[in-house]
Amino acid sequence: MNSITAVELKQKIDNAEDFQLIDVREDYEHNEFNIGGKLIPLHEIIQQVNQINTDKPVIIYCRKGIRSQVAIQRLQEKFPFTNLYNLIGGTEAWKKQFM
Repeated sequence: MNSITAVELKQKIDNAEDFQLIDVREDYEHNEFNIGGKLIPLHEIIQQVNQINTDKPVIIYCRKGIRSQVAIQRLQEKFPFTNLYNLIGGTEAWKKQFM
């Protein structure tokens, strides 16, 4: 499974690179704190697969990196995605680095 660190993600954001950012947490978690990702809760990820880009990197995150890993596994089992990246440590790692 492809992965990315919070520092690497911040560099992509700062460099205005073209990628998609998806948050697989629940609404209330996203509303409390997010790093700009499109909200697609884990339990909806398969139903909303058409919202996920296939032509550029897609970075998926949650609070600690576990739900995002599950999301990637589920997507890759059913669809031929090769462009998905898990944010290691999720928003907790982001907060630790940048807040």
